[in-house]
Amino acid sequence: MTDKHSERTDWRAVWHLIKPYWVSEEKWKALGLLAAVIGLALGMVYLNVLFNTWSRDSFNALESKNYAAFKEQLWRFSYLAFIYITVAIYRVYLRQSLEMRWRTWLTRHYMGEWLANQAYYRIEQSGSADNPDQRIAEDLNMLTTETLMLSLEFLSSVVTLVSFIGILWSVSGPLSFALAGAAFTIPAYMVWFAIAYAAVGSAMVWLVGRPLVRHNFNQQRFEANFRFGLIRVRENAEAVALYRGEAQEQAHLDGRFEQIRANWWRIMRTTKQLNVVSTFYAQFAIIFPMLVAAPRYFSGAITLGVYTQIGDAFSQVQDALSWFVNAFSRLAEWKASVNRLAGFHAAVTAARDQERGITVERNNVGAILVDRMQLHLPTGQSLTQPLTVEIHRGQRILVEGPSGCGKSTLFRAIAGIWPYGCGTVELPSDAKLLFVPQKAYLPIGSLRAAIAYPAAEYAFRDLAIAHYLDLCRLSHLKEKLDVVDNWSHRLSPGEQQRIAFVRVLLARPGVVFLDEATSALDPETEALLYSLVVRELPESAIISIAHREAVVHFHHLRWRFVRDDIGIKGKTPELRYAIHATAIGEAAAARAAVDGA
Repeated sequence: MTDKHSERTDWRAVWHLIKPYWVSEEKWKALGLLAAVIGLALGMVYLNVLFNTWSRDSFNALESKNYAAFKEQLWRFSYLAFIYITVAIYRVYLRQSLEMRWRTWLTRHYMGEWLANQAYYRIEQSGSADNPDQRIAEDLNMLTTETLMLSLEFLSSVVTLVSFIGILWSVSGPLSFALAGAAFTIPAYMVWFAIAYAAVGSAMVWLVGRPLVRHNFNQQRFEANFRFGLIRVRENAEAVALYRGEAQEQAHLDGRFEQIRANWWRIMRTTKQLNVVSTFYAQFAIIFPMLVAAPRYFSGAITLGVYTQIGDAFSQVQDALSWFVNAFSRLAEWKASVNRLAGFHAAVTAARDQERGITVERNNVGAILVDRMQLHLPTGQSLTQPLTVEIHRGQRILVEGPSGCGKSTLFRAIAGIWPYGCGTVELPSDAKLLFVPQKAYLPIGSLRAAIAYPAAEYAFRDLAIAHYLDLCRLSHLKEKLDVVDNWSHRLSPGEQQRIAFVRVLLARPGVVFLDEATSALDPETEALLYSLVVRELPESAIISIAHREAVVHFHHLRWRFVRDDIGIKGKTPELRYAIHATAIGEAAAARAAVDGA
């Protein structure tokens, strides 16, 4: 699956990702925490200003050998350091608390959007976004953590710049020099040197490190694809082992890992070039203020304390101006994650708001009414002629036809998850529908929860569960109701299908759709389960897709998908299917019901 959304995302899309939490029902707690974190961050900047003046006064005391003043500065440092440590600890603590609150809200919000209206199903069908698990788990974590940290660091840099540029301006003094016979004077020359130094460094870092955004975007996608391949092998371990498919899986996983390796080398090469620039920039920044301030110190224009104050103020200004240089690698990773989230958000929104060609409504007539519903493939190609059928209470209908004719798609359309086509489906407002696919879904957890799904774990009493386990020939599972396991791996396909029938008997729906729900069972067990459903749910409608003649006699009506070629003279006929309904002998159906009972 590939991402159809560009790795480039405009900043309006970024704002749409960040904004919802700050206007949500938790906004006041969030804004309160944010205000506290900002206040502590600004407090640390103010403390750095105090440390700057402390450095000046301490070195001046050392230069003048004033022990009393030096001892006073030691006490001053002690209480400033204690306050600084306290502020630094609680700034991190409160920021982490805000990060988790934000991530919790976003995770619940995105999971809700992804699961609502079968958006997850349509995204998988269309392939519009890859690896939603990674985007919800990892990219949301990156969004919240790095957005807060980078924003707070940027704010601190701005405030630091404003605070220390005034100090640097006042103490650096002018620089006078002659050029081409003319005299020039640069007031507060250290300020302009700091600005020029940071500007050159930022431009070089941007030019060298710009490809990192694209490389990080691809790296996250390749890592997720590799993990997904590993998970697929684990989930299908038995099938792989039976096919002896280890060599193919190894080749497939090697191919996915090769993408990781090749892209990682691209990241390494770009990072090496970026480190050459940034490391040279950072190391030279240590000596640079000393070099440019030294002439005034040796001329006697400034004291040692002022010299150290200039060096510290220059470092603070230069560091503030170098925020982009220092944060570039993290910005590249953050932007890659934001791009992926923006693409995922767009895919979820498109899937949720996708036009439904097949309208699903509710009625009060107690029957399912399908009116001129035509099924299409996702490509737009027609799969069936317009279908008009009815399903009434107590009816038992067998759906037959060749593979690919639209039998399962008919069930999906009635369930409301197949948007491709046109027409109307009306469902009884008071009836509970239950769809049973060929491969039963068993969530990881206790066996009781797997049996009750999609109801809550304790929705049914143990006595009822045990009763139907006995009837469905699963007595050996009665003692394992509280055992937590991955039951889709522990139970055979036949056991899983019998679990699905236990669900049907416990839930007692008004309409049951069985999509080859007994394909893994022997004919005797298959007949037993159908007879149980007929006996236990006499008022329920049962619609089955099945291929064995053994189940025919448990139904009253047969819907057969029949090929119907439609074409215009001189053009290739278009293959479509229509439903032909025929009654199944009442005597045979009654006999089968009696035999099953």
